[in-house]
Amino acid sequence: MPHQTFQQDCVELLREQIEGRTVNRRAFLSALAILGIAPELFRMKPAHAETKEIVVVNFGGDAVPAMTKAWAEPFNKTSAVKAIVDGSGPSSAKMKAMVESGKVTWDVVDRNLIAGLELGRQNLLEKIDYTIVDRSKVRPDHANEWALGSYIYANVLAYQKDAFGGRAPKTWKDFYNLKDFPGKRTMRKHIDGQLETALLADGVPPDKLYPLDVKRALDKIRSIKKDVYFWSTGAESQQLLRDKEVTMGSVWNTRAMVSKRESEGKIDFTFNEGSAWVGAWLVPKGNPAGKEAFRFMASTQDPAGQVVLFEALGNGPVNPAAASMVPANLKPLDPGSPENYRIQIPADSEWYAKNSSTVLNQYLEAIS
Repeated sequence: MPHQTFQQDCVELLREQIEGRTVNRRAFLSALAILGIAPELFRMKPAHAETKEIVVVNFGGDAVPAMTKAWAEPFNKTSAVKAIVDGSGPSSAKMKAMVESGKVTWDVVDRNLIAGLELGRQNLLEKIDYTIVDRSKVRPDHANEWALGSYIYANVLAYQKDAFGGRAPKTWKDFYNLKDFPGKRTMRKHIDGQLETALLADGVPPDKLYPLDVKRALDKIRSIKKDVYFWSTGAESQQLLRDKEVTMGSVWNTRAMVSKRESEGKIDFTFNEGSAWVGAWLVPKGNPAGKEAFRFMASTQDPAGQVVLFEALGNGPVNPAAASMVPANLKPLDPGSPENYRIQIPADSEWYAKNSSTVLNQYLEAIS
């Protein structure tokens, strides 16, 4: 089987690089767990086998150095147990495999409130220890039994400023109005934040959005889908805007920020009617560092570190106390600022936890 061949090749590559060498045991075991490889296949020098550490896992790329600077380095200055940021990508499938095999090598993972509910209810997560973590440092809806909010991001309306004769689209009703605001659109090839755009455009009041009327939303999306490019990656959405393949896009605020900067303001965006989402810390059941994981999480509630992360990645501070610390020139770009958060609609994590997988299939069928 091709998958087995690839896995065998990974084993050979790992063996060539690791055999007989001194390695970080936790990081190495994490890599093996992801690949489903038995650690007994390798011989490791035990130099770092007893090193105490907290493995913090995100999805890699620029997020690794950004979270290291914002959170790991400040924590490590005062803690005997050191935090390291790993970009392996903490998917639900990987976490489930780790926990069920009893071979957990991660301590804190960067996911969201929805994943917290989904995985927590499967008994795959530790409950957040709110005697260590301060729940009052996030908005009431930004924490649950198994997840603690760590940053805010948004699905926003981005547009070409020169496409509509000096007029600027302000709402999703404008996005769906191809007559007065002509041109191609782009939307995400995933339901997160997309059904909301359709219902708002169709006249549903923001405070009546949830539970989402899926049929009504899909009918609205079908009405314009011939004029929509559906993006799979953030880079793709940014490219479509940069190349003027589209006049408007339903995109992540982080990509909209970069597009605005790179185009010198020719591409702009609005948080109005945006869909506000919360990144969140989760702790896999049986994590090696135990309670130290919650001590690390508590340290990330420091508003100063959250501002550092925002400046690096565009992920807005989740602690409301950080708003006053954001530099003046960046305040309009902060999805978590009181002014911007007020005009967005918080995503309903309970609705998504219960309905996401089923509705996603309906969405993909509707846009195909």
